Amino acid sequence: MATNGVNGQSPERKLVPGINVPMVAFFDDNEDVDVAATAKHAVRMARAGLAAITCQGSNGEAVHLTAEERKQIISAARKALDDAGFTSVPVVAGCAAQSTRETISLCKDAKEAGADYSMTLPPCYYKASYSRSDILQFYKDLASASPIPIIIYNYPGAVAGVDLDSDAIIELAQHPNIVGTKLTCGNTGKLNRIANSVNAATPKAAGSGWMCMGGSADFTLQTLIAGGSGIISGLANVAPRACVKVFDLYAEGKVEEAQKLQAIVARGDWAVIAGGVPGTKSAMMGHYGYGGYSRRPLPRPTKEEDNRWKTMTTELVDLENSLPDKY
Repeated sequence: MATNGVNGQSPERKLVPGINVPMVAFFDDNEDVDVAATAKHAVRMARAGLAAITCQGSNGEAVHLTAEERKQIISAARKALDDAGFTSVPVVAGCAAQSTRETISLCKDAKEAGADYSMTLPPCYYKASYSRSDILQFYKDLASASPIPIIIYNYPGAVAGVDLDSDAIIELAQHPNIVGTKLTCGNTGKLNRIANSVNAATPKAAGSGWMCMGGSADFTLQTLIAGGSGIISGLANVAPRACVKVFDLYAEGKVEEAQKLQAIVARGDWAVIAGGVPGTKSAMMGHYGYGGYSRRPLPRPTKEEDNRWKTMTTELVDLENSLPDKY
């Protein structure tokens, strides 16, 4: 098993335990990519103490972007981080397509644009024709050809119910260019089995360096107690410092304090889960004055929905505003 490496070679920027954010995609009034907002947001996330930035995750509207726009966003985030002095913060790119060939191409594009890692969903369009072996071979073929390491993205809700079990992910973890997983399935039992089997990196031990990540901020503490490495959470777009604080308190052994903050984070995360990408952006607009709208056909929230998402995240944002940036 590799430790954050490409065929045994370590990339320049290491993945470390912590909080990673799948950044929302920013568009102007014409639905063109807003490079300035992308750059501003990436730096805000890094200053809050996030361990990595992900472009084109589910919150990043990857399915609404052209290949060139994906590269544009990755490049903007990388340049902004470097210009602000966050040269060691990795950029992860969502690289998901229905064929092995196109997925490899997206990984190559991501590398060229400045991404350090790829987070990849399994193919699903021809789900009825795929065997378990086919899905495993997809990841092995991808990892062997990709110029950047692969993070397995297990999100059944986004891929017609395709759900990799712990045995499958443990098997894939043996590939030298597969370096982690994001479990948006929310199965902490699965997470525990994987983390233990691969000797995952944790806040308290480097382990093998393999990253076993939860997929939602509402089970940050549960993930860490189960031996996981951290969280890749859309909620961090709204409250990055609060998400980082839960992680840091656990790392410091202050579990009771972490539990109290986890409850606030979980309540806030429910708004993001219920509202999806439009709700996340609505909460950002309501509290911070930026975020904008998603590309159609995603809907624009009504005034009532805007008020709902803002109200549901007010307790969390009050906590956020009481905390300092980490950097």
